[in-house]
Amino acid sequence: MKIIIERDQLMQSIQNVMRAISPKTTIPILSGMKLEANEQGLKLTGSDSDITIESIIPREEDGVINIHEITPGKVVVQAKFLPDIIRKLPEDQVEIEADGDLNIMIRSGNAEFKLNGQDPDEYPQLPVLQTDNSFEMPTDLLKTLIRQTNFAVSTSETRPILTGVHFKLEDEQLELVATDSHRLASRRVKMNEETGALSFNNIVIPGKSLGELNKILDDTQDSIQISVAENQILFRTNNLFFLSRLLDGNYPETSRLIPNQSKTEIQVGAKELIQTIDRASLLAKDNRNNIVKLVTKGDQAIEITSNSPEIGTAEEVLNTNTIEGEDLKISFNAKYMIDALRAIDAEEIKIQFTGAMRPFIIEPIDEQEQILQLITPVRTY
Repeated sequence: MKIIIERDQLMQSIQNVMRAISPKTTIPILSGMKLEANEQGLKLTGSDSDITIESIIPREEDGVINIHEITPGKVVVQAKFLPDIIRKLPEDQVEIEADGDLNIMIRSGNAEFKLNGQDPDEYPQLPVLQTDNSFEMPTDLLKTLIRQTNFAVSTSETRPILTGVHFKLEDEQLELVATDSHRLASRRVKMNEETGALSFNNIVIPGKSLGELNKILDDTQDSIQISVAENQILFRTNNLFFLSRLLDGNYPETSRLIPNQSKTEIQVGAKELIQTIDRASLLAKDNRNNIVKLVTKGDQAIEITSNSPEIGTAEEVLNTNTIEGEDLKISFNAKYMIDALRAIDAEEIKIQFTGAMRPFIIEPIDEQEQILQLITPVRTY
């Protein structure tokens, strides 16, 4: 195998594929990255068994030449040092050559690296997904859906199913839900008519996989194809394959957690509320739950306070647009509230409370955005 390739293109692909390679792997070959050259271009593959990423660098794309010379072949190169080597090479072009004994030579300018390769035939074969469950959506929309939900997955392995995001598609509606049992994030979006015949209900994608996928994908309106098989899901763009295992088990029925009536509703500017809670939490960060209190006042105002016995107290009154219903005193985790408000990303939001110890929901006032955040309050007495 031999290629002469543009360094920047190669570097971008290596960085993407590195996200699937774990230094802690117990399978030695998976600590490497598979390089496979053919007449069309170069394919890089990395895997940790849970996630597999393939990045394809076409020989030429949109009139731009990425690879100047190709002799087909394949080899597995140790991934640990590869990004640093390529990043620090002196010239814009890189020559990579592997001989029949799996010796790899990397040259650029006057710099030359000799690396020991591994046998590409020992690298696990990628599963071929046989599925009719495929649909497409704009890449930037998928990135938004992940950003608005993935932060709420559980980081504890006590209930592994909650470390993933629940994907549900039915009646041309795609819904993503994540919860760690203290908070919940949900976003629903109308799909095109082509998904009408498609339906799946218990697809749970590890939060870690979605986090890595989100970092790799470009903010573009180009389509991404999503294919669901029995225990895996594939995200596919022109030059990228991202395969993730699915979590085993049944995702809990979360719809019953969402209250269908409220005793108090507050409508307020999201940015002002974030800033007020953020200031109050400066003194709350030392206590274990980062707790702030919200109390309704007269004249459509709320008071946000925090208290740390060793440090002191913070108080701030914030004017709202409207307050309807019963007076309220409630305590909650400041970080959860800020995360939820940032995910909604709306100028004006409404918060619906059903009492001091019941979960409350936050939604944008513009109901076209089908996004909902739920937070469980904290007992402070």
